[in-house]
Amino acid sequence: MTQYVTNTSNKSRLVALLLCFFLGELGIHRFYVGKVGTGLLWLFTVGLFGIGWLVDLIMILVGSFRDNVGEPLRQW
Repeated sequence: MTQYVTNTSNKSRLVALLLCFFLGELGIHRFYVGKVGTGLLWLFTVGLFGIGWLVDLIMILVGSFRDNVGEPLRQW
């Protein structure tokens, strides 16, 4: 029988969601998960002109947002 191991990030999905909701235009949630390059892009373009912020918010809500090494965020 095959056993599957799922690695998850040590970053909290709830914290990322709150950071994205309140400070998403500044990219703070991206800095939190270790995505510094895109965090700077969000910071200088006001959340990628608002579209990137909204996409990130939806991705965090549905659970498909990942950290800088590609692991899904820890559940709530």
